[in-house]
Order: sequence, then C-alpha cells, then structure tokens
Amino acid sequence: MPRQGLTSERVSAAAADLADAVGLARLTVAAVARHFGVSDAALYVHVRSRDALIEHVAVRAAAGFADELAIAVAGRSGRHALEAFADAWRAFALAHPGQYAATQLPLPPEIGTSSVGHLRLIELSYAMLRGYGLDEPALTDAIRFVRSTLHGFTSIETVDGFGHPRPLDASWHSLLDAVHTTLNNWPTGTREQK
Repeated sequence: MPRQGLTSERVSAAAADLADAVGLARLTVAAVARHFGVSDAALYVHVRSRDALIEHVAVRAAAGFADELAIAVAGRSGRHALEAFADAWRAFALAHPGQYAATQLPLPPEIGTSSVGHLRLIELSYAMLRGYGLDEPALTDAIRFVRSTLHGFTSIETVDGFGHPRPLDASWHSLLDAVHTTLNNWPTGTREQK
C-alpha cells in the first residue's frame, strides 16, 4: 500500500531536485527514499527501478527546459531568437545540472516519443532556426551544429572546466557571434554519403 502523501509526482520532483544537488550519476532510489524518510521498498510502488527513476527525471526536466526555451524565444527571430534560445539553454543547464544531464540521455522509444517536453524541445529548435531560411537536410545539420555547440560549452562550464581567466560571458558572446555567422553562411551543397 502506498505511503500516504507519497505520489509518483512527488517522487519524480524530489528525484529531479536531488539530481541537481548530487549529480545525475549519484541519483539512486535509495537516495530518494532517504529524502522522504521511507524504505527503498516504499518507493518501488511509484518507480520500478533506478532506470525508471532517471526516465521520470528526464521527462520532467525536458518539460521544464522546453518551457524556459519557449518563453525566451517567443516573438523573436533570427539572431535575437538564437541568442535568447542559447541564453535560456545555458541558464537551465547551470541552474539544473542534473536535470539538464537527464534531458541529454537517450530514452526508450516508447518514452521518448510520448514525452511532450522532448517533442517540444525538437519543435523549438526547428522554430528558432526558421529565421535563417534553411531547408532540409541543411536545417537538421544546423540544429545538430547548434545543439552540439551549446551542449559542449555548457557541459564544460557546469564542471568548471574552463581554466583560462577570460570571462566566460565574453567567450559565450563570441561563440554566439560565430554560430550566427555560420548559420547565415551555411553551405548549400550537400555531400553524398559514401
């Protein structure tokens, strides 16, 4: 019988907060159980395994991440949309490192295709790049480029991996200038796959 007051929603919310506090790699069912002062067995009523717990965090985090990006890019296009999207991406990754890490994990198809947040993240990425006038397959290539660039920078920043004294914000703005320039000059030819 479920412990009174303990719900799947409360479990996933606590797991998301713990992922940010201790890191996604250290998130366990036992840690969430300790948070609530219950046995591990009490949590298995709400989540079947550690993998399922991580999936719950990923789905929850993707929804929050998508909300932040949507608010940032609303009414913007081109460079302004890119900058707002990138700044919201960075802010979410820094404020919620464990949740951000969860959003980057591959999910089982039945979960990934039904996660509204993950689907919105894809839609927002495509919408943000519409102002650059790219068509397929260049549009998908550009999305992969932008995602890799933002993820790379923020992943290094979240672990304090930049050792040079140059201010990170200055490097961030230079990076966004370079991304904008690249998107405006995206190669139109496509290479055939060998």
